[in-house]
Order: sequence, then C-alpha cells, then structure tokens
Amino acid sequence: MIDKIRLHARAELGKDYHPSLGSPRTADAACGNFLRVSYEALRDRVLQGGNDEEILDWCFETGRALNEGDLLVWNSFLSTLGWTDFSTPVLERLKQQHGIAERSDIMTMCDMIDLEEGRTI
Repeated sequence: MIDKIRLHARAELGKDYHPSLGSPRTADAACGNFLRVSYEALRDRVLQGGNDEEILDWCFETGRALNEGDLLVWNSFLSTLGWTDFSTPVLERLKQQHGIAERSDIMTMCDMIDLEEGRTI
C-alpha cells in the first residue's frame, strides 16, 4: 500500500488501481482498519517522506502495535483474500479482464498479483 501511495503521487500507478485506493472493502481498507490508521492519514504520512520501517513505526504509534498473533491473523487473511470472501467478485472480474477466467489455479488476490507482476505464468 505504501508503494502504491508513492507511485500514485508520482503519477506512475496503473489506472486499474486508482478506484481502490483507500476504498472500503479493499485490502488497503482492511489493512488500515487492522492497524487503526485511516488511509488518508497514512497517505499523508507517506507523502511526508521516510522509509517503510519509519512509516510502519508511525502506524504502530498512531494506531496500534501488533504482536505475533496479530501478524499471523493478518498474513492468513491476506494470503486467502479473494477466496470465497468479499473480494471474490473483484478477483473473478480481473480474471475475466485478463482472459483467464478458466484458471482454477488463480484462487486469491495474491495469486492474481503474482500473475500480473510476472512471478507466475
């Protein structure tokens, strides 16, 4: 999300990502809710500068710090996003747009991102 904010600020973020920036019922919104930091506040902090670690520390100070259990829950949530949940329709639409609707191996948003970014074929 931090990278998307930076890319958007430089007008380098793909237009497909623009509608979901900070929108409800997206991974960005879920992450902000999990950290208890609004997208707008995070965006403003990212645009002030700093590296990822500094921005994450700001999130922990502004919102809430996470423990090992929280990290396990977040990683489990994110790794299955799109698999029979609120984002499944988005995943199915993306598969249609890419002409891969029949691909049963693309089951999550992470699978789709890996495909789009060339990590899988």
